[in-house]
Amino acid sequence: MTAPAAAPFDIDAVGWLAQARARIAASVAQDRAPQALLVHDAPGAGGSQLALWVARLLLCTSEQRPCGRCNGCQAVLHERHPDLMELRLEEDSQQIKVDQVRALTQELALASHQGGWRVALIDPADALNRNAANSLLKTLEEPSPRTLLVLVAQQPSRLPATIHSRCLRVRINPPSRADALAWLALHGSGGDWNAVLDLIGDAPLMAAAMDPVAVGQLRDETVAALRELAGGGGDAAATADRWTRSGLELRLACFEKWLTERIRGRLGATPDSVKLRPGSHAPGGITVSNPVRLFEALDRLRDFRASLAGSMNRSLALESLLRSLS
Repeated sequence: MTAPAAAPFDIDAVGWLAQARARIAASVAQDRAPQALLVHDAPGAGGSQLALWVARLLLCTSEQRPCGRCNGCQAVLHERHPDLMELRLEEDSQQIKVDQVRALTQELALASHQGGWRVALIDPADALNRNAANSLLKTLEEPSPRTLLVLVAQQPSRLPATIHSRCLRVRINPPSRADALAWLALHGSGGDWNAVLDLIGDAPLMAAAMDPVAVGQLRDETVAALRELAGGGGDAAATADRWTRSGLELRLACFEKWLTERIRGRLGATPDSVKLRPGSHAPGGITVSNPVRLFEALDRLRDFRASLAGSMNRSLALESLLRSLS
């Protein structure tokens, strides 16, 4: 089983994708469509949705492409088009494996079912392991005519340079906070979206899948637990167990924001200060010990977040981190 595809939405309402769409549409209109496209995505900015739009653009059967209404467009939206292949993470896997790429390559070697383009989406492409990336490179070096590979990656630097060199690269910049909030006002439920974006960053498509009220409740509960632990109370083991069972990544975002705000408060930094370093000078009257311990906790937290994909005992590692607060 693979991870689900990106949920469809009205891409015309996503202003920050307009430039990338125009660039790709112009290439197709001038019969200069690339053999491979590398979409450099930002979290929650719409790279996966842009990839599906590209598939509709090429597989649409209307004169005005993509129309969104023809059989081709509808088949893409419902993931049943015979000339659309999708390569995604298998369930409980952190990597796209070489056998998956080989199966894709075999499919691409066949003729188009409908006599037109064939489109293969690889998302997230930065999850390709080394052997899978090398296998994909062979396909990129000898592409079939009227075949487009669309690679979506948030960390394209993890892909070999030889793959980069064979792709047209399109970068998606995250929207401004104002644009993100405007889009959420139209496509999300009611709630404090600004508070949600404060936690996850300006990632409106990610935010739209959340309940802002539930996020607010989880944030308040998380902050209350942190305050209790920092004051010498609470149960670090029980808290770690509870967090790892429910909403861990969002709780860790709350944790990082809480630590950052405390560091700024200790050092007299303004909310606009983003470069926080252990070497920063504390204003007179404030001891250095607390800021240093907070920086140490922040470093450990970031290491923990970066290691979530690994095989560690999350509850024990988190318990140790929480105990360092008291």
